[in-house]
Amino acid sequence: MAEMDGLPVNLNTDRPHPARVYDYLLGGKDNFAADREAAQRGLQANPDSRIPPRENRLFLRRAVRFLAEQGIDQFLDIGTGIPSAPNVHHVAQSVNPRARIVYVDNDPIVLTHARALLTSHPDGKTDYLDADLRDVDTILDAVKASGTLDLDRPVGLLLIAILHFVGDEHDPWTIVDRLLAALPSGSYLALSHLTGDFRPEAWAQVAEIYRKQGVTMQVRSRAGIERFFTGLELVDPGLQVVPAWRPELGEPTGEAPPEDARVSVYGGVARKP
Repeated sequence: MAEMDGLPVNLNTDRPHPARVYDYLLGGKDNFAADREAAQRGLQANPDSRIPPRENRLFLRRAVRFLAEQGIDQFLDIGTGIPSAPNVHHVAQSVNPRARIVYVDNDPIVLTHARALLTSHPDGKTDYLDADLRDVDTILDAVKASGTLDLDRPVGLLLIAILHFVGDEHDPWTIVDRLLAALPSGSYLALSHLTGDFRPEAWAQVAEIYRKQGVTMQVRSRAGIERFFTGLELVDPGLQVVPAWRPELGEPTGEAPPEDARVSVYGGVARKP
């Protein structure tokens, strides 16, 4: 039992949590036996399972840099995950020190680390909300109450590697539509999502392993992922396997990007007209 804001919090360490599994696959240490077991079983089904989290993080940083360079100075990052620097505020505030970021996650260990580690530039601001992506009203009410973001001005909505943890029964497309409906014209959506297009059998096995341990994972086709951008204006180069999305915005590595099948993540950025 841990504490947050002086109150006891159940970390549910006996079952895996996506943020902590993700942390393990990125080489982090903020995870538990159940998370490591789930990750190892996933690696047995798909030995390349460490590549999607790594490429997701790189895509996130490039997308945030792009948005900040377009003048976006407010970000709503839902499904934050355990901090791995540079995070959203580091990238955004390197372009505009006054940028303001609200991080949202529903795992107490994520929020504990966020409050300790995600320290804003003094000219900007960061805030951290405990909420589930599926509870749109709670998120929007908390964002409005915090005052960190002004929802009358454009916002960068970040949904990075989170929607494949929302099953079809929860209608993730409507969740995204409702979030975007609360944001003004000129806002952007940056989104990435696992796909089974390249290795359907391997990803079906990974998803089944996670389901058996109480974690929903639903990889989707390119067409299913494109639906999240309905009514928006995709910026060039459109929806891509993430290493191909504006690689020039990242730090040069001197290495060739991994093959699409090893990444199995689509990503894109789109503007709300």
